[in-house]
Amino acid sequence: MHRALNENIIDKYCDSIWIEKGLSKNTIVSYSLDLKGLQSWLQNNNKNLMNCSESDLNSFLATKFDNGIAASSITRSLSSIKGFYTWLQVSGSIQINPSELIESPKVGRKLPINLSENDIDKLLDAPDCTTLRGKRDKTILELLYATGLRISELTNLELSQIDLKRGLIKILGKGGKERIVPIGETALDWVRDYLDNVRKDIINKNDNIYLFLSDKGTKLSRKLCWNFISSYSKQALDNKYISPHSLRHAFATHLLNNGADLRSVQMLLGHSSLSTTQIYTHVAKERLIKFHNKFHPRG
Repeated sequence: MHRALNENIIDKYCDSIWIEKGLSKNTIVSYSLDLKGLQSWLQNNNKNLMNCSESDLNSFLATKFDNGIAASSITRSLSSIKGFYTWLQVSGSIQINPSELIESPKVGRKLPINLSENDIDKLLDAPDCTTLRGKRDKTILELLYATGLRISELTNLELSQIDLKRGLIKILGKGGKERIVPIGETALDWVRDYLDNVRKDIINKNDNIYLFLSDKGTKLSRKLCWNFISSYSKQALDNKYISPHSLRHAFATHLLNNGADLRSVQMLLGHSSLSTTQIYTHVAKERLIKFHNKFHPRG
């Protein structure tokens, strides 16, 4: 679809809601600017308003987050986009509404516990790796931090989901959505060591399909993981209480701190909407501000 036709659709939409809803001129102008901003971004990515997908819209919103646009402004922009695509769907111009499942950014959400990279190093060094249990726990901690897996995803992880040669894990996350996550060399080495020197000594059934097992050779429970991670954190981090999800927070935050873009982090975490991933930008920005205040001569 050509640019002129895209703009004509935006104008028709704005005329329609002006007549139907009696909105002010300034509101209509804001809606038009929001949609033309999306149109311009789509054109730069060889797409247009009529053939974009939910993934395209999420990428557009991620660009806004990465450029430091306020959550309130992004919420307004998303509202304009949702209204536009609902209108297109109702009018029969499109069959599928690509904005339907995208949630608005949450403002004021509680921030996760702040774990520095030094905290993570201390936590990962806490297990006693001279024991089978310690090696297993060390592998679990390394894998959680390296991949950002949810604890339920880790305890349900099957041997068939791991590609040791390519260093990848295939995850079936919330809503049955599949994603591929790289493991990283350090965690991959620990997984190999666990398989070669730990798991084979505790397994009690040859057909046990799960990667991580209890001392009895059965599937590892979520509660057991929660308990030993909490125990290691109290031991290594001066009684700071963390949960398995804290490692997922650290995974995302440290990626952003070291230059990753929000859209990539969203994909690695398996979030269906950027509104969920957005919380990590606040943590990363806080650290950047502290870094600037500490090291800049006029900080």
